[in-house]
Parts: sequence; structure tokens; C-alpha cells
Amino acid sequence: MIRRILLVAHTGRDGAIMHTRRAAGELSAAGFAIDILETEATQLDLPQAQPVNAARDGTEILLALGGDGTVLRAAELARPAGIPLLGVNFGRMGFLTTAEVEDLSDVLHRVIARNYYATPRVTVDVTVRHSDGSPDSTQWALNEVSLERAGSSRMLEVLLGVDGHPVSRWGCDGVICATPTGSTAYAFSAGGPVMWPDTKALLVVPNAAHALFNRALIVDPDSTVTLTLGVGDDACLACDGHRNLPVRSADVVEVRRGTHPVLLASLTPPDFARRLVAKFQLPVAGWRRENTRTEKVCTEKVSGGD
Repeated sequence: MIRRILLVAHTGRDGAIMHTRRAAGELSAAGFAIDILETEATQLDLPQAQPVNAARDGTEILLALGGDGTVLRAAELARPAGIPLLGVNFGRMGFLTTAEVEDLSDVLHRVIARNYYATPRVTVDVTVRHSDGSPDSTQWALNEVSLERAGSSRMLEVLLGVDGHPVSRWGCDGVICATPTGSTAYAFSAGGPVMWPDTKALLVVPNAAHALFNRALIVDPDSTVTLTLGVGDDACLACDGHRNLPVRSADVVEVRRGTHPVLLASLTPPDFARRLVAKFQLPVAGWRRENTRTEKVCTEKVSGGD
């Protein structure tokens, strides 16, 4: 039986193109049928690959070569197909990727041997409704949906509700509704907490809210979060930073746990604490070592030593 793989690349990076060609060559030699996106076919120039618009039936795994943005684009293909997505980092942070470019040989060997781990990540589904309750548009996100000002210098007025109950009204630049996976992205920049990816919860973070109660909230994953836009305001709802929906005066944004997760693949069992320390370069030891001499002096003074 022919094994099939879909490759998605950051074609704006020469290194990603080069390594995608290398990956295609090795995987093809191992018996894989190679699919690539039609929009990337010209730049990748892979004669052995078939251009597609979506993951075809029988696709075994999706390999994304780029940064977090590439993984988010690839997730749009992996989620409806229900296939694992493995990201190889060519960017700066690469929080959604699970391997670095120097690990590519190991990645290819593991893919060929089917020796990798796939973990479901919570997504969110979002619906924008008019003030009369009629639905206007729907979308989804792996990281977050962000209600933001649309071409206006004035702040937004947003009423937050949870499960039909009003909770707080903010004058703010916007509101972010994030998954645990997205807690290290835009929500973190806005002052939200870091959540372990397997946490069963959703995160709501007001952005620059002018209110006494302006803290992030962690809500039940089965709750429905609503954001009602003030009368006379216009806003934009950004889904994972690149799929946008218009939100008009008095519209209601409904956010709930997604009906379908995204399967993120990795070479080792999930170890979020290690990744958190590595990606944010947290000082788990360094600052203590710098103060060793000071601690020794203080100890000697207390004990009466010279």
C-alpha cells in the first residue's frame, strides 16, 4: 500500500525550500507519495510531488517546515483530515513546532518508521451573531481568537459573558480568547498566564482594559464565552492572526471549545516544562550561581565566621 504525506513549507525562506526538497527526496525513496500545496508548487519545484488544495484520503501525516505561522497554516489542512501535524522549526520561537532544523534527519527516519507521538490539542470554534441572534459567520482557531479595533482610534466597549451570565464590561483595545496551546502566544503578551497544553480550560484575556477588574479569566472548557460589542463600535475578529471576520455594532461573538482538535506530533513524549524553559530561556540556574559568593558572605556573618 502506498504511503502518502503532505508537505507544507515556508517558501519565503531559502533554507526551508532546500530542506523540503531534501525531505521529499528521502521520503519518496522510502516509498511515500508526496503531496504539496498548489500555491507552493512553483517555488518548491518538486517533479515527484502532486499539487493539492487539501489533504487527500489516505494521507498519513503532514510535515510543516517553517515557524509557528507555517504550522498554523498547516493546521487548517490537518484538522479536517484528522491527521497528525509535525512541525520542523525554521523560525525564531517555534513554540508549535516539535523539532529543529538540525533534527530533520531524525524526523524523516521517525516518520518512515511511524515512530512518533501524536497529541490532540484543543481548538476553539467561534460564531459572530447579529444583535437579533442570527448567525453571520463562523471560524475556528488553534491558538486564539482576538477581538480587535478596526481602523478606529477609540477603544472598544465589550461586555463579557460566560454561559449566558454577564461577567464584566470593559473599555479596552480588545479581548483575546485562547486555548491552552495559545496561552504562550498573543494571550501571554497581553498578560495572560501560561497554561500546560493538556489543561482542560479556555482563557479570556482583556487587552489594555480600562477597568478595575481587568485580569485574565480561566473558564471551564465546556463553557460558552460571549463578547458583545458596544453600540457604534466596529471591530475585527482575528483567528490565529490571519483569518479575519468583521464584527459590527452590537454583534455578539460566541466562543466555545472546538468540535475537532488538531493532532500535533512530536518525536518524544510531551514535555512542556522543558520546552517552556528552552523557548523562553528561563533562568532556572544562572542567577543563583552569580550570587553564590554573596550567599557565602551572608552565611559567614550570621554564623560568626571570619
